[in-house]
Parts: sequence; C-alpha cells; structure tokens
Amino acid sequence: MIAERLAIPDVILFTPKSFGDDRGFFFESFNQQRFAELSQCSVQFVQDNHSKSQKNVLRGLHYQLAPKAQGKLVRVVQGEVFDVAVDIRKNSPSFGQWVGATLSAENKQQLWIPAGFAHGFLTLSDSAEFLYKTTDYYAPDYERSILWNDKDLNIQWPISELPSLSGKDQAGKSFKEADYFDH
Repeated sequence: MIAERLAIPDVILFTPKSFGDDRGFFFESFNQQRFAELSQCSVQFVQDNHSKSQKNVLRGLHYQLAPKAQGKLVRVVQGEVFDVAVDIRKNSPSFGQWVGATLSAENKQQLWIPAGFAHGFLTLSDSAEFLYKTTDYYAPDYERSILWNDKDLNIQWPISELPSLSGKDQAGKSFKEADYFDH
C-alpha cells in the first residue's frame, strides 16, 4: 500500500497493491497495523457505512462535532466519485482549504479524512457504491452540514449542471456560519 499526503497533509490518499489476472483481482482493503504506520494515526474504527448514489448526486459537506467527531476512511466499490475534504479546524494553517480526489472501483484508492474536516462527494458515473469506516458512531445531534457551493470555499466540483441534493444538504450553512473545531 502506498500513502500520499495531499495538499492538506492530514488528508491521505491510499493506493493498495492489487494482484490481478484473468480470473479477477485481490487486494487488502484494510490492515490496522499498516494504516497506523503509514498515517501515523492511532484510530479505532467502530462503524462501517455503505451508500449508493445515482449520477450527479452530491452528498455533503457533512461532519460531526466533538465529542462525537468522526474520522473517515472512504472508498468506492462500484463506479466513480469526486471526493472532497474541507479543513474546519479553526487553528489549523489550512483552515478553510479543501482537497479533492477521484475515487473509483477501478483505481481502488481510499481517502483518510480525519476528524475536524467536513466531507462530501459527487457521483461521476451512472451510479456509485461508497463505503466508509468511521471512528465514532453516527450521532445526529452532533451532525452538521456546510453548503456544497459555498463561495468562500470555492470547491471546484467537476459539474456541468446543478447536482441532486438531499433536503438536509440544501439547508446546509455557509462556511462563515458553520460550527468549527477548536484544534
């Protein structure tokens, strides 16, 4: 497995070593010891989530506040998405900055998004199945959402038309109004 720190170094793109032949492929999708070594993070995952989205569905930008903050290890097992992490840690040198990566079943890459980041993704293929591990349980009282198209964040989503959003995501706050992390 190869780990690449993105422009915000706490966000890490993992590329597994895949072994394939005419019968199919095999790769180790998660190894706690290797993850800790490459990320230099000691985390425990407590929940796995699986979602399916149609083309042009945008989910996010979601996060949970402390004490229920979640780190997420995300990947796509069918299709392709553009995945985004936004630093919302007030005292971070990259506060208010974002990074993005294209994750797909084909590239098998995973993105580590630590607690203190808002997360979202846009489905690029006809449909996509998205898996993610979290470091804390879903806690709706601590959940927050930032508008996907906030002008201050200026995320460069690869879209040509307005995305399909949930009611919760349509009602997200602007970045300036959002609740941040005291990091």
